[in-house]
Amino acid sequence: MTFSFLHVGIICIVYISIIFGVAYATENGWISEKVVTHPIVYVFSLGIFASAWSFYGVIDLAQNFGYGALAYYLGTGALFLLSPLTLKPLTELARRYQITSMADLLTFRYHSHSVGGIVTLCMLLAMTPLLALQIKAVGDTIHILTLYSGDNLTSNNSDFGSREMFALAYCIVITFFAVLFGSNRERHKGLITAMAFESLIKLFGLCAVGIFALYYVFDGPADLDLWLTENPENIDRLYSTVNTASFHTMLLVFLSTAISMPHIFHMTVVENKVKDASRLVSWAFPLFLFFMALPIFPILWAGLKLNSQMPAEYFPLAVPIASGNATFTIISFIAGLSAATGAVIAIALSVATMIMNYWILPSTPLRTKKEIYGQLTRIRRILIAVVIVIGYGFYLSLKNRFNLTDLAISAFIATLQFLPGILAVVYWSRGNRRGFIAGLFVGIAIWFSGIFMPMIWGQHNYTITIFDVPVVLGVQSWSALTLWSLALNAITFIVVSHYSSQSHDERYSAELCSEDELSHPIRLTLDVRSPDEMVERLSERIGESTARIEVEKALQSLALNANESRPYALRLLRNEVEANLSGLLGIALASEIVDKQLPFKLPEKEADTDITLMENRISDMRDELTGVAGELNQLRLYHRRTFEELPLAACSVGKDMEVMLWNSALEDLTGIASESVTGSRLAEVLDPWGPLLTDFFSSAKAHFYKQEIELLGKPHWISLHKALVPSSFFQKVDSQVMILEDVTELQILEQELIHSERLASIGRLAAGVAHEIGNPVTGIACLAQNMRYETDNEELLETSEQILSQTDRVSKIVQSLVSFSHSGSHQNSVSDEVNLWQCAQEGINLIALQIERGQMNYQNKIPEPLVIKGDSQRIIQVFVNLLSNARDASPENTDIVIEGEQTPDYVKFSVTDGGSGISDEIKDQILEPFFTTKEPGEGTGLGLAMVYSIIDDHKGSIEIISPVDKVLQKGTKFVVKLPIALESHRI
Repeated sequence: MTFSFLHVGIICIVYISIIFGVAYATENGWISEKVVTHPIVYVFSLGIFASAWSFYGVIDLAQNFGYGALAYYLGTGALFLLSPLTLKPLTELARRYQITSMADLLTFRYHSHSVGGIVTLCMLLAMTPLLALQIKAVGDTIHILTLYSGDNLTSNNSDFGSREMFALAYCIVITFFAVLFGSNRERHKGLITAMAFESLIKLFGLCAVGIFALYYVFDGPADLDLWLTENPENIDRLYSTVNTASFHTMLLVFLSTAISMPHIFHMTVVENKVKDASRLVSWAFPLFLFFMALPIFPILWAGLKLNSQMPAEYFPLAVPIASGNATFTIISFIAGLSAATGAVIAIALSVATMIMNYWILPSTPLRTKKEIYGQLTRIRRILIAVVIVIGYGFYLSLKNRFNLTDLAISAFIATLQFLPGILAVVYWSRGNRRGFIAGLFVGIAIWFSGIFMPMIWGQHNYTITIFDVPVVLGVQSWSALTLWSLALNAITFIVVSHYSSQSHDERYSAELCSEDELSHPIRLTLDVRSPDEMVERLSERIGESTARIEVEKALQSLALNANESRPYALRLLRNEVEANLSGLLGIALASEIVDKQLPFKLPEKEADTDITLMENRISDMRDELTGVAGELNQLRLYHRRTFEELPLAACSVGKDMEVMLWNSALEDLTGIASESVTGSRLAEVLDPWGPLLTDFFSSAKAHFYKQEIELLGKPHWISLHKALVPSSFFQKVDSQVMILEDVTELQILEQELIHSERLASIGRLAAGVAHEIGNPVTGIACLAQNMRYETDNEELLETSEQILSQTDRVSKIVQSLVSFSHSGSHQNSVSDEVNLWQCAQEGINLIALQIERGQMNYQNKIPEPLVIKGDSQRIIQVFVNLLSNARDASPENTDIVIEGEQTPDYVKFSVTDGGSGISDEIKDQILEPFFTTKEPGEGTGLGLAMVYSIIDDHKGSIEIISPVDKVLQKGTKFVVKLPIALESHRI
């Protein structure tokens, strides 16, 4: 049964177009985001691991090694079962630092661009056999479908030209689609979906062929069991071909595949966007491998039963062909094509990216006048095509002398040489660049001379003599070469690393990888002041347009505004820009550009601990913390909340004067939100707090008492206290905790007390002066009276009358001063009879003395017989305060009316002014202490509070009516109600 080349070509193009269509639809949002980001899609995308060799070559492995073939699935499955230990740390590193390739990972860990270049070269060599494998599988299967006539495929080398043409046609088509896959700089969201679809197709195809073999070739499990009983050599082969050493070696080789092969690393680590995927992958992908392994032996036995003349590696296609079933033949072909296509695209994309980042870009100046994205896209597309051409060239050089297993084993052994260096990324911080390069050179040299070169020469094995010891080389000696290359690689790595030193940067990178950045949260100073300055500096290397796009993208990702100036925010922005450039240019070139254009200042002293970074990182990881770590996080949160909810305003400031903590009480006091000030310099905090806190921080004093500042046009007094906080690591001062206490009310109260004491002193002085003045005034009055009796001169009599009138006025004023000065100096009984008219008149007389306050028309309309029981001096104080407020609120020459009346239950009096009234918003506050609407320095806000206190002591009440005139909306009336009779007691 054969197919025309046209039919096969159409099948290939249609299927590859479908794969590309899935990716294109994903990139353009035509496929639901829920589908694209579903964890099962990520799990299926990891099926890129199962390339054409997994579909075809593993059958040959099963024939040659029996149950040993299961090492392929067991090794990889064990790696994913341990993914929380093996894959999760690498995934976290990739996500945090935008690591996009194996070369980026090792460059970041060993802090050397040369490491990236060497890794890229070794990866290109290692992936060449694997690319040739995919090309060979497609070329052979097309040859089988179109030209196979029953002869043994491997012995019919006369048809090699046709396979070569088929493979070339496939490479041309796949190159076209591969360059489209790699046309953008982002992580390829469409690639994940396309590879998941491809994995689903090959899993379905392999299982479909397995079911076909089981139920069509064997007529069910019972028939298969009967056939195996009748042909026991097939059962014996499962055990007899298993070599313990080879099995363990294969297990080791396949165990490292997922993290050492660049395309699998890319899909497993770089493209992973599923949160906490390690838990899902640890069981889901081994389950995928389980279903891939189920059909292997039924297909092998079906091919043996049908006496297929094709190699065992092509039994998935040979079984339906030999059975004459076109449907399952096409299904098998498409599944194998899918397996090869996904691997070619992923390998070409990952290797081309490494070549661009570590070979091309460092040696090619970027055109900075325009956006560099188009330039990078063209370079990447060309390199993808070059990588595929290299794979095809290697395929041609082999001339079909090696099967799929030989090619796969060669590639797997080469990538195994990266395992020591990769393990050291997370688990051995002592390993250094020299040790890694030396070990990799030894391992790759053994592989290159022992397997790669013999393959090019067309030799499966040959023997050389080293120190009179015969050594067998070639792919057939892969087991011994694997162990020797890996062992010498690891030993060299360890020995060289042990006897050579790490640079400071390399040690820092190693610690970041092996322990976590939180172990070393150093707060460095960035030598820029704004995002615009970042754009300006980056423009020198990547062009203004590209720099602005990258900075704006980073700002958007971090939800920062373009005017951001906080040092912490700018450090985050720098790191985000570097991460984005790593995805664009590779981590080595991106780090070199950012380090040069946006350098950190080296601290003159030991750098501070970055508490803000620690807080944010732990907050992001809080759902993942369990056990003791979770309990420590709860303890941290408790202490953090305690600090946040302190009733005292407090902040923590690093020794570099960067604000680390700013609690809610300080937010209320300053009106500055914690989010806007945390991470900024202390001096950059809004006035007046910035200068005040900066001066206090720099002072050697532990306390600043009653520092006067102005807030909203009013004076405030703040007391500051601080404590030095030592570092928990070095017992050195790491930060200061400052507490701010608003003592404004206390300061005003103290001033009022001082003022009251001053008034009391003045009162005592006034009493003394009044007494001294009283005697001369009395003498003058006596002389005037004598003059009146001793003369009949009308002018003298008129003069004596005027003298008596003025001395009487002076006596009344002096008496009022003396009476008022006694207020509070001794306690009067509230049972004393108090004439309200006289108290009001006394208040008017005292207020009238302040002529600088303006003239008012005081009208005392209280009936003279109106009497209450109380303290006369305190009632006079009530009138003085009410009349003072009325005078201050009224225009000059306004009538201020005092009225009074008696009801059966109480006596009331009122003071009415002609001012603008009191608004409803403040009416309930004006009786509170220290509340005033006057300008600063004009009032204390204690007058009405004192009135309220005196009236309350007399068991009375006070009512405010404002406005009095509803039409003109003016005037305020204070109405005081006092009981007619009070119980006799002392106030």
